[in-house]
Amino acid sequence: MTTHKVGYFIGSLAKASINRKLAKALVRFAPPELEMSEISFKDLPLYSYDYDADYPPAGKAFKAAIAAVDAVLFVTPEYNRSIPGGLKNAIDWASRPYGTNSFTRKPSAVIGTSPGAIGTAVAQQNLRSVLSFCNSPQMNAPEAYIQFTPGLITDDGEVMNDTTADFLRTFMQDFHVFIARVRSVLPKDA
Repeated sequence: MTTHKVGYFIGSLAKASINRKLAKALVRFAPPELEMSEISFKDLPLYSYDYDADYPPAGKAFKAAIAAVDAVLFVTPEYNRSIPGGLKNAIDWASRPYGTNSFTRKPSAVIGTSPGAIGTAVAQQNLRSVLSFCNSPQMNAPEAYIQFTPGLITDDGEVMNDTTADFLRTFMQDFHVFIARVRSVLPKDA
C-alpha cells in the first residue's frame, strides 16, 4: 500500500470557518493511504517580488511544507465571487520566485462550502484557472460545491447528513485514485 502525503489549505483564515469544519470532515473521510496535514499560510506577509532574492523564514517554511507533500487539496470559501485574498497571496508565495513554482506537477483538488445555493462554484473556477497557470494537474470530477446549512458539519468534522457524508467519502476516495494515477506518470522527483 503506497501512502501519499496530502497538504491541505483552508482558504479562510477565520478560526470558526465552515470550510475548516469541511476540512476536518475530509480528513476523517480520507482513505488510510492519504496522510493529511494542514499547510497554514496565516503568517505570510503580503507577497512582493522584493522578497525573491531573500525569502523570509515564513515564506521558506511555507514552500518547504508544500515540497514535503505529494498532492494538495484546497478547501475554500468564496469571497466576492473569487478566492479569498489570503489564499491568493499564499499561492503567489508558493509560485515564486520564477522557476521555483511549488505547484508544478503536484496533483490538486478543489472543494468548498458556502451558505449560498451555488456553494463556492465561482471561487473554484477562479482557483482552477490559477492552478492551471501553476501547472498543477487537477482532479476535475467530481465537482464539489457544498451548500452549508446549520448543523451540517460539527466543529469536530462530523457530517450529520448521510448523503453529504457519502459524497465527501467518495470525493476523498476519488482524490486518492487521482493522486496515484498522476504520480504513476509524473513521479514526485521526476
